Amino acid sequence: MTIGKAAFGLLTAFLGLFLTSSAVAKVSVDEANKLGASLTPIGAEKAGNADGSIPEWAGGLPTDAATVDAKGFLSDPFASEQPLFTITAANANQYKDKLSAGQLAMFKRYPETYKIPVYPTHRSAALPDEIYKAAKISALNTEGVDGGNGLKGFGDSRYYAFPIPQSGVEVVWNHATRYRGGNIIRQITRMQPLENGTFNVVSFDDEISYPMYLPDLDKGRGENILYYFIQKVKSPSRLSGDVLLVHETIDQVKEPRMAWLYNAGQRRVRRAPQVAYDAPAPAADNLATMDNYDMFNGAPDRYSWKLIGKRDMYIPYNSYRLDSPGLKYEDIIRAGHINQSLTRYELHRVWEVVATLRHGERHIYAVRHMYFDEDSWQLALVDHYDNRGQLWRVGEGHMQQYYHKQAPGYTAEVLYDISSGRYSVMGLKNEEAQSIVFGAQAAAARYTPASLRRVGVR
Repeated sequence: MTIGKAAFGLLTAFLGLFLTSSAVAKVSVDEANKLGASLTPIGAEKAGNADGSIPEWAGGLPTDAATVDAKGFLSDPFASEQPLFTITAANANQYKDKLSAGQLAMFKRYPETYKIPVYPTHRSAALPDEIYKAAKISALNTEGVDGGNGLKGFGDSRYYAFPIPQSGVEVVWNHATRYRGGNIIRQITRMQPLENGTFNVVSFDDEISYPMYLPDLDKGRGENILYYFIQKVKSPSRLSGDVLLVHETIDQVKEPRMAWLYNAGQRRVRRAPQVAYDAPAPAADNLATMDNYDMFNGAPDRYSWKLIGKRDMYIPYNSYRLDSPGLKYEDIIRAGHINQSLTRYELHRVWEVVATLRHGERHIYAVRHMYFDEDSWQLALVDHYDNRGQLWRVGEGHMQQYYHKQAPGYTAEVLYDISSGRYSVMGLKNEEAQSIVFGAQAAAARYTPASLRRVGVR
């Protein structure tokens, strides 16, 4: 039993009240009324493209699109499809207008093995009606503060801060505030293969919980919290029991992210202000930063965000085959990159945003070219440039629609280091005992520093 239905009922009641209020709007009522009309309920263009290669959005995948096994893994609703064509190093130039600089660099780095199999496009993203209503509330009420580094007027909607964005940072906020399926628990892995393809597995238990789905949380404590996050290391044994706790805030100018680490060996809980920006990600061999998690996370204040506009691109999509519990990790991990024969790419419209490091700020990534799927607001591709202006790392977010729970999500987040020939892959769960648990019950007391010792018991 979950708290999802009760929470959604409360949310719906609030939405009905605020839709009739006269709060100062971020966009006009006429603009907001495009949501669900010419736009999808969270702001994508409903119409397809001119030649029909991107179809009209028709509501996304239904909840019974295919089957779900006892562990929560989904069968592939598009399993019978074959690639329309495959992009390789030999023909990449023919498709370069729909590829990122990072994808083109991968063809040059791995001309014999890297490929992009392109399948028919399916606009599979679908969300619960309550979330669609919340997005309209956001359109009418949410505004940025301090140049977009924080939000106000967002507390009564909590999802999709700017479904009709006017700037780059607003697009980034949509990614940060997207719907993930309520409180979730997942068993996932991180791997950093060596150049020859050998790898070790680090296993985690991840939890994300939201203030509106924690019935025992004092309202005042949750007003500026976007979500609570716990990550516990399960293996290898030398790291087992270590726990990270994060309180992710909405207005990060008013109250920066708060984080704590529990070290199982020392049995100590410490504040962890370094868990942000370009600090090395845990167990990633310096191949990923803290803000590489979820393709990008955290405060936007160190960058200027330029909205370039929309374009059609080949992005990883409907990656059910890659998530199959019939696969072993050794089937997926290859030297240089994951097994591209198991991937699926489709042509989709994306929002393009360029993040440039602000003068006087510090980060190992000076520029990030970011491409957000318009139907889900998830980041699909990110090209990371170093302080010399050289392309350094290429991020690919392999996505799927968890249709049984109406929640888009990632199958895997892959970050390729062009210079070293190594990469980090986060999120694979093929060999784990359970897929993602949506709508999980949780208590606010679990997300306190005092609770970390109990969470970290080996």
